[in-house]
Amino acid sequence: MTPEIVVEVFRNALYVIILLVSAIVTPGLAVGLVVAIFQAATSINEQTLSFLPRLLITLATMIVIASWFFSTLVGFANELYVSIPELIG
Repeated sequence: MTPEIVVEVFRNALYVIILLVSAIVTPGLAVGLVVAIFQAATSINEQTLSFLPRLLITLATMIVIASWFFSTLVGFANELYVSIPELIG
């Protein structure tokens, strides 16, 4: 196995990780920004007001994209398993 192949596999793994994490984190960041603007405009400094909506949106996002999430992971794992003979030889 050459270093180029290792770097390519690592690059693909990082791409999948960044894609999946960003799909989960981005809606929570957007809701957190909206809540922070609301808190700044109304001078409300309640910590749970910013935490609970982000938690609920993150959970809802995970429920909605669960099938895509796992199909992406399974697709990457299948590509990796299929390419094992090429990686070794």
